[in-house]
Amino acid sequence: MKSFKQGLLAIALTVAYPVMACTPDGTEGFVPENNVKIYANQKGRMGGLTEQQFNDVITKVETLYAPIISNFGANLQVERNWDDPTVNAYAQQMGKTWKVSMFGGLARHETITEDGFALVVCHELGHHIGGAPRKTSQWASSWASNEGQADYFATLKCLRKVWLNDDNQAIVRQMMPVPATLRRACSSAHTWSDDYYMCIRGGMAGMSVSRLFMALRNSTVEPKFDTPDTKVVTRTDDNHPAYQCRLDTYFQGALCDKSMNEDVSASSEVTGTCHGTLGDKVGLRPLCWFKPSVSSR
Repeated sequence: MKSFKQGLLAIALTVAYPVMACTPDGTEGFVPENNVKIYANQKGRMGGLTEQQFNDVITKVETLYAPIISNFGANLQVERNWDDPTVNAYAQQMGKTWKVSMFGGLARHETITEDGFALVVCHELGHHIGGAPRKTSQWASSWASNEGQADYFATLKCLRKVWLNDDNQAIVRQMMPVPATLRRACSSAHTWSDDYYMCIRGGMAGMSVSRLFMALRNSTVEPKFDTPDTKVVTRTDDNHPAYQCRLDTYFQGALCDKSMNEDVSASSEVTGTCHGTLGDKVGLRPLCWFKPSVSSR
């Protein structure tokens, strides 16, 4: 009887309250919970977005993905909280309303570029449609792709769609310097020139937000493309990986040669991704957070 009542309570909690990501209980967002506040009259010394850039990036992603979300039978609602000093972002589902909440505090952080901010929007969309693996929890719904998968989706699919009609070569030429490791890897992975330039943009967007993670941890250890995280998990980690591991994920998503139009799957970790079972050697989700559920390497 006790377990039956506990089961009813779990169902009641799931139905009665909207479930948030980036953690099952909604206490954390794109970055772990933090007390950093950057107000609207502040801006990073060497970076950070203006209000116009904040809105332009969101509009570009939202315009593209609102119809895609509609195909899932839901409505995309993006909250533009420019005046809010919170350095974070969230995803939330309330019935057929699928929300992404973006905050001015994050956009104003000195590490954040326009491409880095676009990556965060794509990450939050990734919780909704980023595919398997999804979060697992005793109490919460499993609608949300886990943290690593949302990161992977951002550079694997979302940003490529968002940047498809940009002059990517011209944009990359303005990015100085681009690490040689990133250039070489993108050149090896992609033969079509625009894929190459979007790969570099994806990697540099990942570097932008990885430096945000480093700053929020008050760390002095720089994330790098040529020093991948050596951790190997024994089971898939649904939570925030270490920031080097997250950079590795953005990097591999950018390197994967699967089409941006080949959808991922909510039930299969293989569909639409680079995976060992398909013979792929590059673009694989890093083992520092991902444990393949099928033999792949």
